[in-house]
Amino acid sequence: MRIWTYIRPFSYRGEDYVVELAAYLTRNVSRLWRGDELLDEQSVLHMDGVQLLVHAMPATEGHSAWVEVGMVSWVTPGIAVFEDGQTVHESHPGKNVRVLEGLQQGTAMSSMTSQSDSCHEPETELEPTAGSDLNVAQMIESNQSKWERNKYSIYADMALGALFFLVGKFTEDLALAAIIGAAAGLALVVVQRFVKVDLLGGFAVFGTIMLLISAGFSLALQDDYWVQMKSTVLGIFTASLFMIDGVVRQGAYFGARIERYMPMPLHHGRIAIGISLTGLVMAYGNYFVAENFSEDFWLTYTTFLDIPVSMAMFYAVVYWARKKPTDIQS
Repeated sequence: MRIWTYIRPFSYRGEDYVVELAAYLTRNVSRLWRGDELLDEQSVLHMDGVQLLVHAMPATEGHSAWVEVGMVSWVTPGIAVFEDGQTVHESHPGKNVRVLEGLQQGTAMSSMTSQSDSCHEPETELEPTAGSDLNVAQMIESNQSKWERNKYSIYADMALGALFFLVGKFTEDLALAAIIGAAAGLALVVVQRFVKVDLLGGFAVFGTIMLLISAGFSLALQDDYWVQMKSTVLGIFTASLFMIDGVVRQGAYFGARIERYMPMPLHHGRIAIGISLTGLVMAYGNYFVAENFSEDFWLTYTTFLDIPVSMAMFYAVVYWARKKPTDIQS
């Protein structure tokens, strides 16, 4: 499903071109058009991290030209057009479309250093590329390595979430869904003792605990008012845990696990504190709506309104918690 499409038009040697960047749920697709003619199409999966896409342009009068498609910020894609190595067009003048690649240097360098240390071999000098100390191939290798390490714990988290949704959907009993989900989470703890892959490195254990608490809350307090207040109570409780982890342990537990899902390195303490503050704001929002508006409006708010608000806050927190190239190098 296509989420959004960005259009970046430009002119080159008297002809009109357009770069169309389409964002899908699992990948980005970039297309280079000359008028109505499709010249090139490339795609990259989100799990592969931030990558630069390069479209070769038709040779004109012996000149070589190409278009680089990347991100000039966390939310804004941009393009740069080059002829014989010289910039001839920028969608965002003065901004580097390779800027986010540098944020992955720490992850890639750490992975390569670990592999070098374990094999007791000397480190190989990396060949620099324009605008980045690591080339695209090394970026891809680093992100694939990170995915291989973390994919089973992520699968476990997704499976628990899907189980909770399906049981709740077909039984219409959220308390039962929470109990079954918690039992499945506890089963994962047992299974982990017999398998070598990491099943519990994500949020499976924490999710199991929260499902147990949620089920107990639902069974003990079935009054309509407390049904509305459950998001507030559990939100404050969860936010407190994140805040303690962020302030006392610099995000060693929650911050490190959140980074597993991100394609860029993050400050563990910052992301844990930021998520905690987001949880507190959403908990108060739920309380405010439940206390001051009708139950029908509260249902509309929890179903449709709080999700986009929390997502916007989450992206703001990630932007604040991201590691800059200077942070990684230091």
